[in-house]
Amino acid sequence: MKIKSLGRTGLKVTEVCLGTMTFGNQCDEATSFAIMDAADEAGVNFFDTADVYPIGKDWQTAGATEVIIGNWLKARGARERIVLATKCRGAMGPRPNDEGLSRKHVISACEASLRRLQTDTIDLYQVHSPDPTTPIDETLRALDDLVRSGKVRYIGCSNYPAHQLADALWTSRLGGMARFDSAQPRYNMLFRMIEDEILPLCKVHGVGVIVYNPLAGGMLTGRYRERQLEEASRFTLGNNSGNLYQKRYWKDAVFGEVERLGGFFDSRGKNLTHAALAWVLQQDGVTSAIVGASKPEQLRDSLGGVGMTLDADELAACDDAWFNLPRERDPQVARR
Repeated sequence: MKIKSLGRTGLKVTEVCLGTMTFGNQCDEATSFAIMDAADEAGVNFFDTADVYPIGKDWQTAGATEVIIGNWLKARGARERIVLATKCRGAMGPRPNDEGLSRKHVISACEASLRRLQTDTIDLYQVHSPDPTTPIDETLRALDDLVRSGKVRYIGCSNYPAHQLADALWTSRLGGMARFDSAQPRYNMLFRMIEDEILPLCKVHGVGVIVYNPLAGGMLTGRYRERQLEEASRFTLGNNSGNLYQKRYWKDAVFGEVERLGGFFDSRGKNLTHAALAWVLQQDGVTSAIVGASKPEQLRDSLGGVGMTLDADELAACDDAWFNLPRERDPQVARR
């Protein structure tokens, strides 16, 4: 497991980050503990969550994932060995100020996350998506105050298009405020739009890139080759989450490319899941890839891609998948 610096910072993280949005919905606390144990045993030191998790639920169950993680950190005495990342932005209640990136919500959301996670400091505090109703300088000033108070060590963003990330970096520089030291976009061999602007921007400005969906919601594991929707999968979750994943990946063109890639890697004696993760980790500019699971054995299998190197022919086959797929605009959304 490679260790990398998060962008230009001195913070060291593993090339794989444990994604936790299944905790509290697709898997109960005992299973979530087993998944975190498996990640810890494999040497993963980087855990990512969000206050609105678990995915597929709503504000009435928001925060349950952070509670589970906090319980595990305390039970295992693991807080100091885990780089802990969480996010704010989504609805945590029914009132108007229970969501968004206003100063009021950012600070109250951080304090609530600290309580649920049973920690004094969040290592990486991220905004989950842009908030068009709040000026970026208001959000950054609130985040800067959290850094100065010691409640947060670094800040980052998720689902930000390049122009908004560039604006945020410039605003931080002008105001002498903490800046986004990480970005968290969607990226896999079936969706590579960040290569046009996000990756070059982050590379120039020393922003770490933590990518989510490296396995395309499970499509690149070959799990859905029979095109059968499964209960409790990302494609059938409630609160519109399942619909979002279906819009992204449940398409004839995607199924065709997954079938082609599966056959190609099978013929070379390689597992498609492992190849998909290895491809992401091999891309220039990627700091870490978020890998989630609903069972510990699922995570252990996915981690088989760590350390694998794809050769020129294999990389070309992966390139073909992107070149063959129709281009679509990716909507910026808070939930993944």
